[in-house]
Amino acid sequence: MEAAVIVDLPDTTTNDLNKKITSLREEGGAITLGRVLTLVIAPDCEDLVEFSIDAAVSASREHPCRIIVVVPDDPIADAPRLDGQLRVGGDAGAGEVVVLRTSGPLAAHASSVVLPFLLPDTPVVAWWPGVAPDVPAQDPLGRLAIRRITDATGTADPLASIKGRLKGYTAGDTDLAWSRITYWRALLTSAVDQPPYEPITSVVVSGLKDEPALDVLAGWLASRVDGEVRREVGPLRVELVRPSSTITLRRPQEGITATLSRTGRPDALLPLARREARDCLAEDLRRLDADEIYHEALQGIDKVVYA
Repeated sequence: MEAAVIVDLPDTTTNDLNKKITSLREEGGAITLGRVLTLVIAPDCEDLVEFSIDAAVSASREHPCRIIVVVPDDPIADAPRLDGQLRVGGDAGAGEVVVLRTSGPLAAHASSVVLPFLLPDTPVVAWWPGVAPDVPAQDPLGRLAIRRITDATGTADPLASIKGRLKGYTAGDTDLAWSRITYWRALLTSAVDQPPYEPITSVVVSGLKDEPALDVLAGWLASRVDGEVRREVGPLRVELVRPSSTITLRRPQEGITATLSRTGRPDALLPLARREARDCLAEDLRRLDADEIYHEALQGIDKVVYA
């Protein structure tokens, strides 16, 4: 593997950082050629910086991109200051990482700091791995992007966060909680699409209280089922009830293998590990258009009955 190159530029300017990127490109080859997008990451605290970079670097191996991380370092400082770091090679995946730490008045102008580093003629995706704006599309960083990714999972009130995504929704928004349940949705759809072809009369979605992926899963089911959809706290499972049969998909909370049970049929064991942020992010970068089904799932949460 190519050796990683990490260059720190304390108390710098965007112009000096861009000059250094050009220099590294000339020294190491065409680093930025073939990039398909620019991924802008806006963690709200230092603790999320390395986590988000690791996830983005992993995703960049499928979607070569420039990764720009802008994080407030000392917002209450009197003087504006920009500290930069450049990563290329092994530590940057199939791209390059530009870390921008802003202090003082500069911390309130993240979009202006990011703008000089956007690649020309490539789409921009914005990701907030922690606390996100109420209306991502109206945030200065969100206005730069055609795709805006949030993550309700690590917030102080995950249920309130995922519910709030509906009020602030704009076409192009999504949340990692939604991509965490992609395989659950696929397995449930496949199970329902087999005889007997009966309508679902009721649904139970059970699991941890603070798991918004289950709330949006319940919302997705509520948007498609005429019967009651209940969200319960308990063992991780989804139960679909039909007049003559019941389908249950369950998995231990920390397990990697799920059990699919159907009335009158033997149980099936299926791989269904919890998806990591890097996998969810890679999935979300595959599509840059509006996700209408996600929007419908958000709308469906209001129909869910909470036990």
